[in-house]
Amino acid sequence: MPRATGVRGFLERLDRGPVIGDGGFVFALEKRGYVEAGPWTPEAVIEHPEAVKQLHREYLRAGSDVCQAFTFYASEDKLKNRGNSAGSYGVKAINQAACDIVKEVAYPEGSLVAGGVSQTPTYMNTTDKALVQAEVRKQCAVFKETGVDLMICEYYDHVEEAEWHVEAVKDFMPGVPVCASLCINEDTDVHGVPTGECGVKLARAGADVIGINCHYDPFRCLDAVKKMIKNVKAAGFDKVHFMIQPLAFMTPDASVQGFIDLPEFPFALEPRICTRFEMQRYAREAYEAGIRFIGGCCGFEPYHIRAVSEELSAERGGFEPASGMIGWGKCLEKHTKPWVRARASKEYWQNLKPGTGRPYSSSLSKCDQWGITA
Repeated sequence: MPRATGVRGFLERLDRGPVIGDGGFVFALEKRGYVEAGPWTPEAVIEHPEAVKQLHREYLRAGSDVCQAFTFYASEDKLKNRGNSAGSYGVKAINQAACDIVKEVAYPEGSLVAGGVSQTPTYMNTTDKALVQAEVRKQCAVFKETGVDLMICEYYDHVEEAEWHVEAVKDFMPGVPVCASLCINEDTDVHGVPTGECGVKLARAGADVIGINCHYDPFRCLDAVKKMIKNVKAAGFDKVHFMIQPLAFMTPDASVQGFIDLPEFPFALEPRICTRFEMQRYAREAYEAGIRFIGGCCGFEPYHIRAVSEELSAERGGFEPASGMIGWGKCLEKHTKPWVRARASKEYWQNLKPGTGRPYSSSLSKCDQWGITA
């Protein structure tokens, strides 16, 4: 079935039911050879536009309702940070290319387009509100000119910086819905502000949608968002929606810096990847918790979003991703081997305990425990 396009506005779609986001572009494109690990900046929109366009297409086929322009870490100060060559392009050129690409792919399919901003080196180096918000406005100029449907302020260790970003975006782009998500755990941000209180602070700053992204696995992120939901509702913000965009890696052993603290980061995380059936469980639990904007971050591939879409098909009016439904492995009924055909059931895949394929491999790692670095 096609997407439900009768309700155009983002917030109106959230009022109506679940809205599915896309996955993490920096990790997906780094694996494909189009992003440099370390800086993680998005100059690929200029250097390899077809690669970016193809990834947008794959997330759309998997069921994404919102396609986010690939502008992660595109603030002017980040593009130039530590001698990064992306600074030669500049924020305006990168954001314009990113918006042109995503609008070309998303709009014909009935998907919405999001602009995005994230943490800045200026905050870490100065904690000067005026300077930080100036960086945000530089990024938002193109988003305002091109008329994105919503803005996503994401990936903040410190709720204070997120508040400043939300305020700047709301002021610079009035009338545009603003999402705000932190990359913190279920306890506190890195300044010690309790996670639930962080949600209240974001609501007071004017965020329309609040939640968690990156750094932790789907189920730890769920625990964090649930605390936000409880506190935000208790504070009287009844119209605020909630979002979640976790890692696709299991991180029960990650400490205050999240998966960055794990010794496998960033090049050996594959043994931790979530299965598509764990993603279906994540999608169901997120929906039942009252979260309506559900997507993914680093490690998410289109097949993960496909699993989320499939799990919430009924709640989306019977929508089926263009990439098809696997129906808990029903397609395996066509397999030639009888023991594989026997796996064509929800019970089998829900109860599977995946192995690593590595004899005597450890189930957990010892984090580097850098703690709070800024």
